[in-house]
Amino acid sequence: MNEDVISFLWKSQHFERQNLQTDAGEALQIMAVGQQNTNAGPDFTNARVLIDGLEWAGNVEVHTRASDWQRHAHTRDRAYDSVILHVVWENDTPVFRTDGTALPTLTLKNRVQPHFLPKYYALIESADVIPCAGQFGQVPDLLKIAMLDRALMQRLERKAAFVQQLCQRNQDDWEETAYQLLAHNFGFKINAEPFLRLAQGLPFKILQKHRDNLTQIEALLLGQAGWLQNQEFTDEYVALLRREYDFLAAKYGLISQQLHTHEWKMLRLRPANFPTVRLAQLAALVQQQSSLFSSFINVENTAQLAHILRAKQSSYWQTHYQIGKEANGKVAALGRTSVENILVNTVVPLLVAYSQAKDNRDLLDKALQLLEHLPAEQNNITEKWNNLGLKVKSSFDSQAVIELYNGFCIPKKCLHCSVGVSLVRN
Repeated sequence: MNEDVISFLWKSQHFERQNLQTDAGEALQIMAVGQQNTNAGPDFTNARVLIDGLEWAGNVEVHTRASDWQRHAHTRDRAYDSVILHVVWENDTPVFRTDGTALPTLTLKNRVQPHFLPKYYALIESADVIPCAGQFGQVPDLLKIAMLDRALMQRLERKAAFVQQLCQRNQDDWEETAYQLLAHNFGFKINAEPFLRLAQGLPFKILQKHRDNLTQIEALLLGQAGWLQNQEFTDEYVALLRREYDFLAAKYGLISQQLHTHEWKMLRLRPANFPTVRLAQLAALVQQQSSLFSSFINVENTAQLAHILRAKQSSYWQTHYQIGKEANGKVAALGRTSVENILVNTVVPLLVAYSQAKDNRDLLDKALQLLEHLPAEQNNITEKWNNLGLKVKSSFDSQAVIELYNGFCIPKKCLHCSVGVSLVRN
């Protein structure tokens, strides 16, 4: 038994409520369960109950055992004086507020249907990575669809929150934020963190001053990333980059923010994903777009976005994966899968975050439409859901099932999932 179960029972009122009484024998009527609180303080806020005909408005605290109230030091915490009802599985001791008044308690142990706990434990103790895999076919499709919609919105909210944090650091400069978010996603997880630090230390405004010179943009990005340090000037291009970077870094005071080559990960990366290649592709994209933010926000369809992102890198980087090392064949521009990844992880979160900032539902709808028109990601997570009969047809679907898997299935938060709830309640 854990508090997650008690919270679910209280929130869903999934217990016997006829002739409801507190453990002291007072008549109890629940008028509002309140809102679940995930921060510090009581578990549910703004609840309302009638106790012996007297209405109480305040908070509700849940515990496995009543004695947890003392173990968690609530007796000495005035933040819990607003608790109007203590909901527990087992009442093993009376508890009191800081002023010594007894706290009304509701014990659920004997009010829950006998089938509930066995079904719950069958889920969370399942050997399957997706706990409900063996029962998934029993769940109505409407419930599955509703849960996928909820999981997708949870994923978008989290990604949008990251964008909002960037924007706050940038003092509400959405152009700088779009550039940093794009750079972050050019790292494709493996090098996302150094790419973001690079962008934060090399402002977009500086790059824009050199839009008429791709070599200078490459010099700034590659030099600031540390790739021009300790390089033997084996060809004229590398020597030119180093000269340009040394001059521009001194001019803009960039040296203190410079990264080092050891901060970049290369192990087991395909050459096309080397950070040097990605930086060259980013340089070409920056040169061609006077405003990344406007390009992303005002885009009409995925084809238009894909065209913007497939900016072809300079001739040197069409024949090199690394500085001074010529490739065996031609180095391609950003591929289709990479473009789709950037659309999903850069453009869509940016649209969602900006829709929230401007209270513009149309931008959110545009983000959802982009996901619906992009093909589904192909990975081991989407394959698991396909094997369960849940057809993952678009990025809308794949983003939803990835969130469902990582946010609910892996931590076994079955009581937070409509699918899991339906299985334990039936």
